[in-house]
Amino acid sequence: MFTRASLRAIKPALSNSTQKTSQRFSSGSAAPAIPASWYAKTAAACAISGLLLSQYVFTDERLEPVYEKLWMARQAMIRKAREIGMDKVAIVPTIFGEAEAFSDLSHGLHAPHYDWEHRKMWKSFDHAAIRRGYQVYKEICSACHSMNRVAFRNLVGVSHSEAEAKALAEEYEYLDGPNDKGEMFKRPGRLADYFPAPYTNDELARVANGGALPPDLSCIVKARHGEEDYIFALLTGYCDPPTGVSVREGLHFNPYFPGGAIAMARNIYDEVVDYEDGTVPTASQIAKDVTTFLTFASHMEQDQRKLMGLKALAISTIGFGLAVYWKRFKWSYLKSRKVVYRPDRAGLKDI
Repeated sequence: MFTRASLRAIKPALSNSTQKTSQRFSSGSAAPAIPASWYAKTAAACAISGLLLSQYVFTDERLEPVYEKLWMARQAMIRKAREIGMDKVAIVPTIFGEAEAFSDLSHGLHAPHYDWEHRKMWKSFDHAAIRRGYQVYKEICSACHSMNRVAFRNLVGVSHSEAEAKALAEEYEYLDGPNDKGEMFKRPGRLADYFPAPYTNDELARVANGGALPPDLSCIVKARHGEEDYIFALLTGYCDPPTGVSVREGLHFNPYFPGGAIAMARNIYDEVVDYEDGTVPTASQIAKDVTTFLTFASHMEQDQRKLMGLKALAISTIGFGLAVYWKRFKWSYLKSRKVVYRPDRAGLKDI
């Protein structure tokens, strides 16, 4: 138990300690700031962890039983709600009822995932497939679809030589001018020219295709969910409509197309083209080749981007090793030294 005399004795010591503590907190030395690099490292670690979990842990094969159990539980809750009469309540049909706007038929089936070689980190495009895919586009797809953002020069060094690309361009005539007389004239195509469009305007394209406008295929892979998986599934997914589904005249049933009815008829069959390199032209091979060509048209810089990434990764690895060496051996004495300031020592004076 403290007495008044003891409290008077320790009061000066407490006041000095409190004053030193307040000075230390006011100077900011008591709570060191978290370095900004820590946040960047944490964000990078979270991103890498999420990517690894989505690619190797929570895969579709492992989650399929979970989805099936959730679906069965949902059906059981709907039956229970109907038994107790809660299906008449307004909120219950909203939660447990069928959402027609989001059914598989209205939005199209989800395209299955295919193991494309050009998707892998260390792989490039199959340039032979790009050449065959261009042949398929030229002989089949170009009758209705345009590629206004792809020029003949984009084929040089990828699928064709410069002489071959020039010969392909010269097969078409382009309107140019005016000349010295102020008149427009036609000339053979050049490497800088873009692929010719089958129709001069959209209205003419609609009239020729029963009111449907064929989309431009320059960036069709980027513009569709599922990218090349969707394109391949769409080209090979034509079938007869199931029982209870009717398709009006002029349309064709394809479960991967939103709504199930598509104006484009099936154009890919076995041996519909004759490949120059002797590849067997099955329907799946033709669809794969033209899908690869359309993917290249949407991602022309992919091979260069991967090559630049490998160079940057190699340089970053060397730079990281040098940084670790520099910090470990050149800055170690700064990290390990101890500086002590004692103003009360004899012979020292404040500066």
